[in-house]
Amino acid sequence: MGLIEKIDDLGKPAWIALMVLSFILFWPIGIALLVYLKWSGRMFCSRRYGHWDMPDRQQAREEWREHRRQAREEWRSWKRRHRWGRPETSGNVAFDEYREETLRRLDEEQREFRDFLDKLRAAKDRSEFDQFMADRRSRPSEPPAQPPAPQAS
Repeated sequence: MGLIEKIDDLGKPAWIALMVLSFILFWPIGIALLVYLKWSGRMFCSRRYGHWDMPDRQQAREEWREHRRQAREEWRSWKRRHRWGRPETSGNVAFDEYREETLRRLDEEQREFRDFLDKLRAAKDRSEFDQFMADRRSRPSEPPAQPPAPQAS
């Protein structure tokens, strides 16, 4: 039994300890060990090595394949629904026309409402500024303060 098999029997903590120790002693060896662990599949709980694998390898593979298949289907479905920011047609021409008209109308109403709010803000700002100017004009002007006269001692 070789050194690698002995470390494999000790498990993942032994590989981690060996890698940390090799970085402490001489960092190029640590990098080489890190590359070896990644290349060999011993890093990130690879499924190639039985004692790090789930008890039922076949079931784990099937679950992974099913997960990936579902993810691909969800992605394809999302792409079909969101082509260029607009969903594809529903298949019903009358509904699609109604939907497009409603979306166009809502966009127009939103634009009109923004314009209304802008005008309202401008009118409020104008009235506040006019009030400020009126208050400023009606305020009696104060004579400029004269410096105190020097006292003779």
